[in-house]
Amino acid sequence: MKKILVLLLVLALTLSLVACGGGGEAPSSGGNGGSNGDSTPATSGQESTGAGKTIGIAMPTQSAQRWINDGNGMKELLESKGYKVDLQFGEDVVENQVLQVENMITKGVDVLVIASIDGEALTDVLSKAADENIPVIAYDRLLMNSEHVSYYATFDNFQVGVEQASYIEEKMGLKEGKGPFNIELFGGSPDDNNAYFFYDGAMSILQPYIDEGQLVVRSGQMGMDKVSTLRWDAATAQARMDNILTAYYTDAKVDVVLSPYDPITLGVISSLKGVGYGSEDLPLPIITGQDADVPGVKSIIAGEQTQTIFKDTRELAKVAVEMCEAVLTDKDPSINDTETYDNGVKVVPSYLLKPISVDINNYKEVLIDSGYYTNEDLGL
Repeated sequence: MKKILVLLLVLALTLSLVACGGGGEAPSSGGNGGSNGDSTPATSGQESTGAGKTIGIAMPTQSAQRWINDGNGMKELLESKGYKVDLQFGEDVVENQVLQVENMITKGVDVLVIASIDGEALTDVLSKAADENIPVIAYDRLLMNSEHVSYYATFDNFQVGVEQASYIEEKMGLKEGKGPFNIELFGGSPDDNNAYFFYDGAMSILQPYIDEGQLVVRSGQMGMDKVSTLRWDAATAQARMDNILTAYYTDAKVDVVLSPYDPITLGVISSLKGVGYGSEDLPLPIITGQDADVPGVKSIIAGEQTQTIFKDTRELAKVAVEMCEAVLTDKDPSINDTETYDNGVKVVPSYLLKPISVDINNYKEVLIDSGYYTNEDLGL
């Protein structure tokens, strides 16, 4: 009897130890898995996040190559991580974009990434997204007058204007006291919050020279209420430049044009060439731009447009994708600005990328050597 009791006790003790050992291994295995998921989100974490999730991407237009590149770049990157993507272009018609975003909400996308046509036109549709618990990321254009904007991925837009104006400052020798020079000012679309940052950044450099008389705005047209270009439209800019030349430059020449965007720049150049600029006797003025799109860079190579601002949309796409993954996993994305971008209701946490000034001297290094363009893209 005693032997039986001893055997039963040994058996019970053995079973207890096995059970404890099994219980110890399970948390250990789960803990290791969690640790790997946190430290290497680019592998298993991203795969599990992407599976079954859909990202809605609303871009403003296909009329500018940069927006095609932005949309396709995000789409490719997200799909490589296992996400489904609904990519739509509004073709610069606000009503189109509103309907496209509403349709994405109805279809049940998990995150919205929106580069708006009119930053103030989506307030109601953003409320609908919030009702369905769909996070919204503003992409390179701030969404205004809504609390339902989770994050903002963009470039340092004030610095864009600073870079354009600093280029003018250097090339015209303004720091050395040269002048006076005649300058005309062009702004971006008044329904795009970025346009005001570009203009304010530029004027932070140029205004003192205007005040001192080294730069002269013969038309007197200053301030975004007078210099803006609706929808960033090249034809609108060209028509305005035609009017300026006719009214103020019959007996004077334009030395400098502040332009915020390559298509606007090319519209202005068309106007200038129409009255004889671009010849040996009447060279084109120093003229800035932005986005380093193919026509703009080709114009720089041809000696017409002088400068542009390169914004590497490959990097911006990565930032937006990281934000998507963060909101889907209740994590905090990388943010480097929590003060600048007030949309009228809240300050939107933002990640700002650095813009790069490009001209004839560095376009090969910045645009071709980096793989952004090929020689063939630029007709070289």
